[in-house]
Amino acid sequence: MIEVISKTNFADLESHFDHLPDNTFLSYAFFNALEKSLSIGKGTGWIPFPIIASEEGRVIGFLPTFIKEHSYGEYVFDWAWAEAFQRHGLSYYPKLVCAIPFTPISGPRILAENVEAKRVLIKSLEKIMHQHKISSCHFLFTSLEDQQILTESGWMHRQGVQFRWINRGYKNYDDFLATLSHHKRKKIKQERKKLNSLSLRVIRKTGKNITDEDLSFFYQCYCHTYTDHNSTPYLSYDFFNRIFKEIPHKILLVIAYDEEGPVGSALNILDNDNLYGRYWGAIKYIPYLHFELCYYQGQEYCIENNLSIFEGGAQGEHKLARGFEPFDTFSSHYIVNEQFRDAIGRFLEEEGGRMNIYTNELEERSPYKA
Repeated sequence: MIEVISKTNFADLESHFDHLPDNTFLSYAFFNALEKSLSIGKGTGWIPFPIIASEEGRVIGFLPTFIKEHSYGEYVFDWAWAEAFQRHGLSYYPKLVCAIPFTPISGPRILAENVEAKRVLIKSLEKIMHQHKISSCHFLFTSLEDQQILTESGWMHRQGVQFRWINRGYKNYDDFLATLSHHKRKKIKQERKKLNSLSLRVIRKTGKNITDEDLSFFYQCYCHTYTDHNSTPYLSYDFFNRIFKEIPHKILLVIAYDEEGPVGSALNILDNDNLYGRYWGAIKYIPYLHFELCYYQGQEYCIENNLSIFEGGAQGEHKLARGFEPFDTFSSHYIVNEQFRDAIGRFLEEEGGRMNIYTNELEERSPYKA
């Protein structure tokens, strides 16, 4: 018989992570860094609520679940749903979220040995919501396999779109550029040429080659990006310090220098055969620096190291002109209140139709040669 229990932190679950897929964003080091740095936990609106499934004393399933007191840091927007609840005198928060905090990257969310265990975990979540009068639960950026199981379980489906670059066995960067249309190829070359004329020097660092000074400068850039958008950083310096120390081999740091010193930086995370662009910033404005550090350097790194896919982060149609292509993302939602469940279901159906049209339009704007 499968038993399900909930916990209040990730720190006590280190041994359970041994049973999970080899995934940087689902590793103990990543979750522990979030928790120990106080980037999640009390006062952040991200309350750890991991759920464990076991059978005969052996762990067979895990959900990275959180009790959420707001909708920040999720990248699947449900603010309108919360406002609708409020207008009708109902509480949308707290809600449950099964996700990787501050990380809009698709992957497995129901981590279990078999389909039966996955279904038991899903039913346990539904029971928790009804028993404790929690408004809803949301699985964000799920894998297609998890999405199918959730849909079969009666959860509502939501589709989004992001952009990724695919390494099709390119020998070098010019080999990649040759596959683009003349206009797009010319645009990239012009942007990089203008940066070269400024005598900028760009260095890529991984692992133990990343120094404390590099980390300090990166965090300055990271905070500067949020300041430019009149916002507050989600992640603390301590979080980055911890992942730099615990999983340095999973970090790619790109730094640009001018004659006065470092001017911009971008942090990427490696996971198996993929590269993920996560954070960037600059202490002075330099045209096209963002594209160089966040896109072109990552593409070159993938070519040189035979990585298959480079995801450049959430949103951004401008990625199309840089060789990125659209792909579908998925989330699943369970709303306890039946009236709101029906209303949100109709909204998601209409939104899905619009999203399909939008994705088709994006594909028609492919930067590659016909």
